[in-house]
Amino acid sequence: MRCPFCQHQETDVSDSRKINDGELIRRRRKCRSCGRRFTTYERVESVSLTVVKKDGKREPYDREKVMRGVRTACYRRPISVQQMEQLVNDVEAAMMATDDQEISTNAIGDEVMRRLRELDEVAYIRFASVYRSFADIGKLREAVDELLDSTDE
Repeated sequence: MRCPFCQHQETDVSDSRKINDGELIRRRRKCRSCGRRFTTYERVESVSLTVVKKDGKREPYDREKVMRGVRTACYRRPISVQQMEQLVNDVEAAMMATDDQEISTNAIGDEVMRRLRELDEVAYIRFASVYRSFADIGKLREAVDELLDSTDE
């Protein structure tokens, strides 16, 4: 593992722990050259998914793209990094449960929206405004009204 500070190739592992029910392994490392400590996370690489974009193009699934969208939607909201990570983990689990090798951006976006709606209404609206590409304020208002109607039930 390369040290992120000095780029030296040799590090020592001082601690390893399973987290998220064994989905991740957290390792504390120390660089043999500069002596600085850092943390790495290991995740089992899952079956490769191909994402089918709205224009029909295909590209490999990128967890970081989904995480970036969730982080943007949750910016300055009372949502922890762990909650965001769990949301993305849950979205990935739902995608893997379909047993399809290809998944549409619509399916991913809908799953993220569904989970954000349960987590934080403001983050949901932020994500929906980008994902649904609201053409005007009227469409945004419809989404907010729909959200308000569902919370009144």
